[in-house]
Amino acid sequence: MAAAPFIGTVGATAVNKQVSSAPQSVAAAPAAAKAQVRQVVLKTGMAGGKMVYLDEKGNANPVLRGNVGDTIEVTISSGEGAEHDIVFEGLNVTSPKFDRKSGPVKVSFKLAQSGKFTYFCSIPGHRQIGMEGTLEVTGPADASAAAKPAAKVMGAAPATSTGGVAAIAPAAANAVVISQDPNAVPRPLGARAPQLVKYAIETVELEGRLDDGTTFTYWTFAKKVPGPMLRVKEGDTVEVALTNNPNSKAVHSIDLHAATGGLGGGESTQVAPGETKTITFKALNPGLYVYHCATPSVAHHISAGMYGLILVEPKAGLPKVDKEFYVMQGDLYTKHAFGTKGHHEYSQERAADELPTYYTFNGSVGALTKEHKMSVKVGETVRVFFGVGGPNKVSSFHVIGEIFDRVYSEGATNTVKQNVQTTLVPAGGATITEFKVQYPGKYLLVDHSLSRAGKGLVGALEVTGKADGTVYKASDKPMADMAH
Repeated sequence: MAAAPFIGTVGATAVNKQVSSAPQSVAAAPAAAKAQVRQVVLKTGMAGGKMVYLDEKGNANPVLRGNVGDTIEVTISSGEGAEHDIVFEGLNVTSPKFDRKSGPVKVSFKLAQSGKFTYFCSIPGHRQIGMEGTLEVTGPADASAAAKPAAKVMGAAPATSTGGVAAIAPAAANAVVISQDPNAVPRPLGARAPQLVKYAIETVELEGRLDDGTTFTYWTFAKKVPGPMLRVKEGDTVEVALTNNPNSKAVHSIDLHAATGGLGGGESTQVAPGETKTITFKALNPGLYVYHCATPSVAHHISAGMYGLILVEPKAGLPKVDKEFYVMQGDLYTKHAFGTKGHHEYSQERAADELPTYYTFNGSVGALTKEHKMSVKVGETVRVFFGVGGPNKVSSFHVIGEIFDRVYSEGATNTVKQNVQTTLVPAGGATITEFKVQYPGKYLLVDHSLSRAGKGLVGALEVTGKADGTVYKASDKPMADMAH
């Protein structure tokens, strides 16, 4: 039988209409056409700022058409290199996932029922950003085809369901430390005139250490969680060139809360693997701001590590301190329970229900207790630039054994609170805390929603120096004896 080309059109026909799978009546149906094999060639790409499926003529999300009894053969590839699949809703047809490395895959299925059926990408967020089209099938239902397998897949083995959570894979042997060093704070800028400040940032997907014997596939800015801290001056012009590593499986972007316009840059920096896009913005408002990836599913990209802080120093600068630290909190959602050894995968379901498996400071369990050291001396003044990447949970930031002398609430540099014990920081928000350390010992950084400490959320500040008994004193003697 000769293969027939698919029929594809673009328009408002059925992309957003309700899907109907009711068979047409035999009496009303036109004369049955001879069954054909209809070959569909698609690739994924970007059009109009959205992810889409493209036909051979470059039409976005083309309407596919066929008759009952026809066989549809879809050959599909990743045009921009990111990972995708194609699902035909209501037809029990799902392709394997594919990307630039895998090459094209093929899925073949017989049309047994008339109606309008939606096709889409099931990668979280991709359907929402535009990867959705329609298959229109005409003719009476073919009852003889109902019992036949729905689809034949070529190019990779389809995933199978075990009816529950699959066994966890071994921890990645090549996992690296992704946690950001809290000491990695750019130097204060001092008094200077506004200028052009350029940053080049690469998004990288890599296997990273989550906990002892536990790994996770992180999505990062510059291979660290959080990404690099950026420091500019009020009035500066900021140029950010975002490059997506060629080995990435996802499109990435950057939304800087310090930028005005263009969805903070997220509108203009949807960057496919191997590409670079650049934005320029004016730093109009001083303060401490979060930046993060803004590619759907945004929650997945942020939870997997794509967040950081940008400080816009006020024109007069910030008061001088002895030591500055960079700390960010995140909530991570995995398919297996906290502490399970092996390689964890992201759970879209737990993220949707806002049920984190892990909470982290700087990306991993032990980042601020085992992997990196925060240390100061008695008498020094400490400044902590603290932010919450999220994507979902608010932080009650507290340092056990200390009081914040000053808090720049919500990162605003024109409002300073004094003598604060615990400060609220919203998801996607930040704060600046300052305090003078007056007694040696270990001070613990926590979220005072303290159950989260048992899920990884604790850091340590080591203070060395001479103890002052008038500040703090401990004794095993009863109170009466201490009075003499």
